[in-house]
Amino acid sequence: MTKTCPTLLCALFSLTMDIWMVCRTLSLLLSLKAGLGSADDGWSMNVQPEVRAREGYPVVLPCTFSHPQHSQHSTLQVLWRLGHGQGSTVLYRCTSRAGAPTCEPGPQQDQRYRLEGNPREHDLSLRINSATLQDSGRYYCRVEIQGREHISFEDKMGTRLRVEAPPKILALSVEGTQLSGYRALCRVQGSPLPDVQWLGPDDLLEEGSLVGPLAQGSQAPYHTVSQLRDVEPGQQYTCSASNPLGKEQATLYVLPPQPPLSVTRASPPLLLLLSVSVGAKVLLLVGMGVWMVQGGALQGGSCWKK
Repeated sequence: MTKTCPTLLCALFSLTMDIWMVCRTLSLLLSLKAGLGSADDGWSMNVQPEVRAREGYPVVLPCTFSHPQHSQHSTLQVLWRLGHGQGSTVLYRCTSRAGAPTCEPGPQQDQRYRLEGNPREHDLSLRINSATLQDSGRYYCRVEIQGREHISFEDKMGTRLRVEAPPKILALSVEGTQLSGYRALCRVQGSPLPDVQWLGPDDLLEEGSLVGPLAQGSQAPYHTVSQLRDVEPGQQYTCSASNPLGKEQATLYVLPPQPPLSVTRASPPLLLLLSVSVGAKVLLLVGMGVWMVQGGALQGGSCWKK
């Protein structure tokens, strides 16, 4: 005689089997997903978020990487870019072939850039010689492992390079006419952008006012022009530029105008320019104003420092 299980017991058994099958299926799916994603889990790239440099000195941008599929027999290609996306600029590219001791750059490579690290030791650090203010920006390093499967990896955050420089007075001049009046202009470069003040013989005159547009192109963030209005002949005026890295001053003396040569034409004042770099050598430059021709504007001499 065959015994049959109660209806409730059979239902519980069936439900248990269904739960077991669902758990088993989920476990297989999770295992499959982990297997598919394991190819990228081993990537590791370390960079510094920000690096500061001094103008004229070399700077190194650190970058190291690792990958479990990396082979000493693979061909490696290293690439450094300034900027991201379509507007980026490739600054350095080299190839490290199997058995070669170095990473060979292309024939057109700018010699200011050099690979400081060894790609075979997972070091892609870049050296920039004689950093300039225009080198400031965000840099990205990339490695490509060429073999049976082409694998590449790039840090998405990048490294921000900040190049700093003490103030430098590029030009000091006077423009205007006797009719409209004269104004002094002081053109300054530096990073952080210098603060500009105007000094009289005894005390501070004013901070001056900015002239815009200051500059065009990539140099704009590091240049500023300050003006001092109502410049009078027979007085001296000093442009003083400073930032946390230093200070520089330049002084001009506006000589009174000479007696007129004729009833309809008078000579403009003469300018005596003195440039003093604080903590550096003293440079004296003497300039003479340009004679006005048919009421043209007076262009003062400029003081340039190397």
